[in-house]
Amino acid sequence: MRQISTLLLITACGLASLGCAAYRMGAESLYAPDIRTIYVPMIESDSYRRDLGERLTEAIVNEIELKTPYKVVGNPSADAVLTVHLQNDIRRTTVEDAFDQVRAAENRLRAEVTFVNHRRSGYAACPQVFPMPPEIVGQTSLLAPAVGQTVSSSQQVAIERLAQQIVGSMEESW
Repeated sequence: MRQISTLLLITACGLASLGCAAYRMGAESLYAPDIRTIYVPMIESDSYRRDLGERLTEAIVNEIELKTPYKVVGNPSADAVLTVHLQNDIRRTTVEDAFDQVRAAENRLRAEVTFVNHRRSGYAACPQVFPMPPEIVGQTSLLAPAVGQTVSSSQQVAIERLAQQIVGSMEESW
């Protein structure tokens, strides 16, 4: 009798823990389950500073590979496409000394992001693509040349933060 009640208790606990739906755990629960591959074209930049688009593309690809279940591919017919347009970058002096030398400045990057899920729009002869509204994202980093920080390292901090913000915007809404 005791063995039967123990067996029933274990069976009831097992069935209760299964639930009615398939649950996703970890980082996979934050992102669309129907996307496996994502295409990130080279980022176009309206900036006059060299290599900002390339550096931002590399940072976004690394962030996607690191924090999402998606695989970045070089094929535009992937499950999803993430398009980013770097609109501007501004360097603004925030602190000067008595001799007009920069003591502190800030770098500001601003980008327009469009994420298109081809799986949800369907693959037809002429597929309709319903992109989410383009988001304007921006990021600021401080530059302190007085303590030996370079413009390039300050830009890299802003680029990495912007990449994190862009990949974070790819999460599904609850």
